[in-house]
Amino acid sequence: MPLPSAPPPAAAGLFQPPLYRTPAAGRPLPVGLRLLPGVTLRFYAGMLHCVLCARRQAAAGRFTNEALAAVSEQVARYVEGCGGRLEVAGLEQLQATPGAAVFIGNHMSSLETFLIPGIVTRVKPLAFVVKDKLLTHPLFGAVMRALPAIPVTRSNPRQDLQTVLEQGAELLRRGLSLCIFPQATRSVAFVPESFNTLGVKLARRAGVPVIPVALRTDFWGNGRGPFKDVGPIRAAAPIRFALGAPLPPDLPQGELQQRVVGFITGHLREWGVPIAASAAAAPPPEPRQR
Repeated sequence: MPLPSAPPPAAAGLFQPPLYRTPAAGRPLPVGLRLLPGVTLRFYAGMLHCVLCARRQAAAGRFTNEALAAVSEQVARYVEGCGGRLEVAGLEQLQATPGAAVFIGNHMSSLETFLIPGIVTRVKPLAFVVKDKLLTHPLFGAVMRALPAIPVTRSNPRQDLQTVLEQGAELLRRGLSLCIFPQATRSVAFVPESFNTLGVKLARRAGVPVIPVALRTDFWGNGRGPFKDVGPIRAAAPIRFALGAPLPPDLPQGELQQRVVGFITGHLREWGVPIAASAAAAPPPEPRQR
């Protein structure tokens, strides 16, 4: 499993602390993309360009941590060129605790998997927990195989738990952070009861902090059936990420889980994202990190 070298603490990048916002004037798309009809077609054409660039670098053995961050930032620029308004708060939390961490967030669309590397990897090298099918995907497979990733089946929860705990703890000990979305599937509405404890269990086993991540990414809508990754683009939907203060791994597991869920639900309510009715039993939201 390849391990990227750790980036320098002050590595330059698009997302600078403490807060990133899309420039008021937005960003222009390349001329070739601007000529295409419709924002959805422009967006997917830009995404295809990013993925093909990443595939070429992966095939040449040059898809480094720096390359991953650069591709992710290019995706962000294409999003903004298609009218998306992006805000990332709490960027100072990436340097609040040195070393590896477990990032735990809600999972709304495919967009976060493309943007989080640009947000995180210039400060902390990052690995993802991914569906094993992505490693053989005809478009994304070469890129995923070039990255440190933990594949899970999503069909055998017991086996997946063991895989993530064992491989994840090893990666964390070797200095990589991990990003985990503890939901069964992508969903705009947030269901706290479906948010499993895999991430906090891993952080406690490895003795590394948890950084909660609340996100709203319904700019990229989910499709249906086999085309779930190809949904409508909603340029008017704001895109928001909020990173919380690192939570110590020596907290009791239940309290750690409650604080992660509380951080996420607090931000989602503020952003107008629906929370499942059963969330009344969830812990109260924590104060928003400024």
